[in-house]
Amino acid sequence: MAEDNAFVWVKSEGRDSLATENLVPGNQVYNEKLILKKGVEYRTWDAFRSKLAAAIMNNLEDFPFKDKSKVLYLGASTGTTVSHISDIVGPQGKVFAVEHASRVARDLLDRVASYRSNITPIIQDARQPKDYFSMYGKVDIVYCDIAQPDQTDIAISNCKLYLKEEGYLFLVIKTRSIDVTKSPQRIIEEQIKKLEKNFDILQTIDLKPYDKDHAMVIATYSKN
Repeated sequence: MAEDNAFVWVKSEGRDSLATENLVPGNQVYNEKLILKKGVEYRTWDAFRSKLAAAIMNNLEDFPFKDKSKVLYLGASTGTTVSHISDIVGPQGKVFAVEHASRVARDLLDRVASYRSNITPIIQDARQPKDYFSMYGKVDIVYCDIAQPDQTDIAISNCKLYLKEEGYLFLVIKTRSIDVTKSPQRIIEEQIKKLEKNFDILQTIDLKPYDKDHAMVIATYSKN
């Protein structure tokens, strides 16, 4: 088992699998495998179910998620990736998980947040970040995974309110949610251009084969 900062590689069915140490031993979120090694339980992290895991598999260079990190997660959905970030940031970290769709948010509450005290669910529209009544202080990372044409603008407005200077933005660009008439590469370039005024771009990752026509952009925030 090779450890790589906040995540690990564990042997599962004869091959190395990405995993995180389970914050809630015995608890599964999406039928992932639980693996016990030297008295510690790990949850396998499926790159076909989590874009952050896909980015790691595709050579993500900067991984700022760590013990005690504070994360604002936009587009939490049912909480698959949120749960692994919860494992990583630990009991003294915090994940503010924003989800607008009430049915999906119910799954997030029932299956994930109710077991993990370091997750604060925020059932709000990410376009209205001033309405997050549960938010407090600045966060280390904003993670945005929203299927909307204005997803980059939503990420930027949240960063301006809540991301600390030199904090990280992880932006999933879902090209088909932005414009089906343009090439994915052109859309990615256009979205990166929107970021350049307030962010230093560190890396752009194509998420194939885990997600088609998706990219992950990693950037650090600078107000100037």
